[in-house]
Amino acid sequence: MKAKISDVAKIAGVSPTTVSRVLNNRGYISKETRENVYKAMKEINYFPNDIARSLFNKRTNLIGMIVPQTSNPFFGELAFHIESICASLNYKVLLCNSLNRIDKEKKYVEMLIRNQVDGVIAVTYNRGIFDSESQSLPVVAVDHYLSKDIPTVSSDNYSGGKQATELLISKGCKHIVHINGPLKLETPANLRRKAYENVMKKDRKQPITYEISNTFDRNIQRETISKVFEEHPEVDGIFASDDLLAALVVAEAQKRGKNIPRDLKIVGYDGTEASQTLLPGLTTVQQPIESIAQTAIDILLKEIEGEFSNIPREICLPVKLLEGQTT
Repeated sequence: MKAKISDVAKIAGVSPTTVSRVLNNRGYISKETRENVYKAMKEINYFPNDIARSLFNKRTNLIGMIVPQTSNPFFGELAFHIESICASLNYKVLLCNSLNRIDKEKKYVEMLIRNQVDGVIAVTYNRGIFDSESQSLPVVAVDHYLSKDIPTVSSDNYSGGKQATELLISKGCKHIVHINGPLKLETPANLRRKAYENVMKKDRKQPITYEISNTFDRNIQRETISKVFEEHPEVDGIFASDDLLAALVVAEAQKRGKNIPRDLKIVGYDGTEASQTLLPGLTTVQQPIESIAQTAIDILLKEIEGEFSNIPREICLPVKLLEGQTT
């Protein structure tokens, strides 16, 4: 038979109310009483009812997280850090892998609301998934603008794009191409492109930007990269807006017999542990992923506590240029 709170109370020699206060950390409880309660719980293998506790505390200690796909190293590493930090704070994470489909994301938001999550960290490109029903739900966005009322945490994308482009120029590149996602996406990552174009114009060079129409379609990515080489055989520098794109650029360049970095220099963006392991020689702009995760959680917890007045609408964290063998 499943152990009950009354069984714990009987063994510990206290009242069920005292056991409840220990479990919910309410009021003064002596160290001896607390230890006796936990010892009794262990003795009869009693586990607290999280649903009942959430009703008592008006908190579920659940955080929702929506990402386009965890197979992407950046999203996967971000999810890892968020889960680890939340676990240390006694929060559980409900991870939603949306494949960037707005219909799935809307259903996930409904599911998270039904499960009464305390808040949501959204890493999604789709605006409008948080409608009137979810307006009271604390939300923090990572690397995307979802609405004027939802705070956004990202790396300093402009600085990263500037450093990447300036490095390629300093290495003697004359014909530098930038590859990124659609400009229509409202994301701080567009600042990478803006920085690239500004630096190129300042150096009296012609900016050439190629957009990937679907950032999660490998075939479209390969076709676009092939198009870069076909239409600009003179290209000697490529700044890719993420490391996966940079890896595809490396593969295509090698297939065409180009020597890296003699004939072509390449800079990526993200600097995840996965990309550094698989492409240890890649020059890239490293995002502070763990700091992004920590900052997003800090802001979300403030929102959960009702502290909205002093929360900034956007926070940009510094990046680091990791120079490798591709430049």
